Amino acid sequence: MHTIQRFAAAQWHGRGTDGDGQISTGSTVLQEARYGYRSRFAEGEAGTNPEELLAAAHAGCFAMKLAFNLQSAGFTAEYIYAQCEMAMREGCIVGSHLTVDATVPGLSAEQFELLVDDASQNCPVSKVLQAIITYKAILA
Repeated sequence: MHTIQRFAAAQWHGRGTDGDGQISTGSTVLQEARYGYRSRFAEGEAGTNPEELLAAAHAGCFAMKLAFNLQSAGFTAEYIYAQCEMAMREGCIVGSHLTVDATVPGLSAEQFELLVDDASQNCPVSKVLQAIITYKAILA
């Protein structure tokens, strides 16, 4: 398998507490998306933050890995909804909690739990995180 490379870039202007920045991705999905101290540490402030972006990456990666796990086991999901909550304490990301709700015809709860557990441990973002990863899985 060949190496896949993706990139993103960030700019920052000013001091940490009152400066601001922009984040852009190579795919151009994010183009100079605003981020800063207030969007990181104050609820409801406009803009994104690194933890939110990491949570989005973890949720997306986990959902895709679960879909691949289901496919390998002979199942196709009608629906997978994955949500990720990053926990940060004293300047460190200390945990990632995944919640998944899925509709998969013919899949038992026991099989679902095994496939979810594997996805939570083995999606590429899970592997790179040095945090405790927990999850809650709901099979409809």
